[in-house]
Order: sequence, then C-alpha cells, then structure tokens
Amino acid sequence: MIYFSMFSGIGGFEYGIIRAYEQIRKNNLAQYSNGIEKRSKLQLPTCVGYSEIDKYAIQIYQKHFGGHKNYGNAKGIIPEEILDFDLLVAGFPCQGFSIAGKRGGFEDTRGTLFYEIPRIAKVKRPKLLLLENVKGLLSHDKGKTFGTILATFSKLGYVLEWQILNSKNFGVPQNRERVFIIGYLGRESFRQVFPIRESDEVFNKPNKRKQGEEIIATTIRPGQGGLPGNSESYIGRYPLKFLSRNQKNIEGDYAFTIDGANTGGVKQDMKIRRLTPTECERLQGFPDGWTEGVSDSQRYKCLGNAVTVNVIQAIMERLI
Repeated sequence: MIYFSMFSGIGGFEYGIIRAYEQIRKNNLAQYSNGIEKRSKLQLPTCVGYSEIDKYAIQIYQKHFGGHKNYGNAKGIIPEEILDFDLLVAGFPCQGFSIAGKRGGFEDTRGTLFYEIPRIAKVKRPKLLLLENVKGLLSHDKGKTFGTILATFSKLGYVLEWQILNSKNFGVPQNRERVFIIGYLGRESFRQVFPIRESDEVFNKPNKRKQGEEIIATTIRPGQGGLPGNSESYIGRYPLKFLSRNQKNIEGDYAFTIDGANTGGVKQDMKIRRLTPTECERLQGFPDGWTEGVSDSQRYKCLGNAVTVNVIQAIMERLI
C-alpha cells in the first residue's frame, strides 16, 4: 500500500500502519504453518510524503522516518507534485472543533485546514481515506459541521463510515475518545471496518473501575505493554501550578489521560506528580524514547497532539 500523510505530527499514523502490516504478516506465517491458506502476500507500506510544520514534531518524525519527504504547510501543497498513492491519512487540526476550546469550527483558521484534504483528494483520487479528530466534531454546530464534511467528500465520490473509538479499549490505560472516519472511493471499494466492538478487540485492556470522581487504573502485567508499577494509582487532572508544587520525579504506576499541557497527574503514596514523557509515550502506544531529543515541554505537547498508535493499528488491520 502506498500512502500520503497530512498533519503528520510525530508519526503515529505511520507507526500504526507499520505495526498493522507486521501483525498481519505474523498472522499469515502462523496460518501457513498450520496448513491454512494465507492471505495475499503483503509488501511493506510506502509513504510518498508527509505534511507537517511544527519544527519539534518534524525533528521527532525525521528521526524515525528520515526517508519521507516533507511537503510542509498543507496550504502550499501542489497535488500534482506528489506521486500517486492509495491511502490518505490525516489527523487534521482539532482545536477548532474541541469541546474544550471555543469551538470555532470552520470559522477557525485551524479548522479551515480541513479543506486541504479534499483539495488534494480531488486531484490524486486515493481509494481510501483515514481521518481522525476529536469526538466534538460530530456535535459541533448541531451536526452541521460534520454534515459539511460528509457532503464535501460525497461530491468527490467518497462513501464514508465513522466511529468514536476510545484508546482505553486498545491496550493503553488512557481515556481518549476520538472520531475516526474512513472514506472509500465509490461503493465498490467499501469493505465496512466499523463498528469495531469491544468483543472484537485483539488488545488486552487494563482493568479499571470508578471511585467517586476519580478513576482507578490497576496495573497491567509485565509484557503487556503497560506502564511499570505494582499498585493502584488514583488519577486526576490538576492545574499546572499544583503539579509543579507537588511533582515527584519518579517513573511508575499509571495515568488515564494525556493532553498537550500535561495536566494529567498521578496520586501515589499521598503525593501528586506529573506524568513522565516516557509514560506519555506508552499511553499513546509509542516505544520508550520515541520523542527524545527535544525538551520535555515539547515532548508533552507533541504526544498530546498525537494519535494513539494502537487504535491506528487496529483499524489498519481491518482496512488492509
């Protein structure tokens, strides 16, 4: 599969696509060894380019995907200069649609960047689209904003399906709801990935329960990709000043949410501390050290803006 990536951040889509291919190839080998007919032979995915303007995100991205060409600002992309591709992926800027923000939508400068996606799709005609945004996109302006998105792609011949997926159901202890949209160029290419149900998940889910207004995430057994620790952690969101005064610089236990400002904290042994960059990487499904090389504040910001790799992997395993 050949793909083009927009608003790429630190490469969450890219890493999720790679992991999906690796898992499918692993499954193929297992099926073959058991005498079961394999799926068609898969080649490694190829990225013909990406689009990102944040210098810190670019630095992290290029560390892992140095061979990918950066087309820079989406508004300046000339579609004819991009090699043909099958799939367009984009976690387009969500600040304009977020419930936490002013919800300016398409009137917000960042919100209008959405239109760069159909502008390129109109010329390149990829068979598939995979888009991600905050769940508030569905309800913004009483659904009119999402209706505009549907109409825009429909005029280009795309059939869309969508679903709100929560990262906590995909093997990471993080309550992160996002809407994922898949576009198919014509009904003949439609294959119905959604809905993905909890019973369908291939990832181990952390045990959790609610206690008052706090969320408790119990530990994940070693080897299951979780955060280190062997006791319960009480998770909450705290003002940055409060976290600064009470920070305890140790690795351990769990967090249940992450944002760009790192306002998620862990209550451990009667003390409050911020999440560490390593914990934030694990909460988003990245390997330890993925964002090393920039300041901690930029690591928090980049990780808070990233997609959860595990969710992308799960979608791509069904989309390929």
